[in-house]
Amino acid sequence: MTGLVVCGLVLAMASAYGVLHQRRSGRVRVRGRDGDKQLGAAELGEGLGERATLVQFSSAFCAPCRATRRVLADVAGMVPGVAHVEIDAEEHLDLVRRLDILKTPTVLVLDADGRIVRRATGQPRRADVIAALGEAV
Repeated sequence: MTGLVVCGLVLAMASAYGVLHQRRSGRVRVRGRDGDKQLGAAELGEGLGERATLVQFSSAFCAPCRATRRVLADVAGMVPGVAHVEIDAEEHLDLVRRLDILKTPTVLVLDADGRIVRRATGQPRRADVIAALGEAV
């Protein structure tokens, strides 16, 4: 009987964690530790967008990275002055460590000066990215 109770408790806790993780994944939000961080064209390998830049950290084995790439490319194509830059996390470990990138895909929204204004881990939704761009400009 005790084993059944423990099993039920473990299942309930795992389900609660799964629901919480699913709700947080892909949300674009402000992170207090990003306020002083800035990226330039030299670090990105490309120029910054006139209004904003969407920086995506990806890896070769990451399935959600392909869908994120499509979403960000669509948004960059729809919104004038916005650039999309994809960075291979495995090839730029120094940048990954400096920016506290913990998983792929991670999307950073940069303003025109290259300051990080928003961050999303996991696959973001198109509407959330567009809303974050409104705050970056």
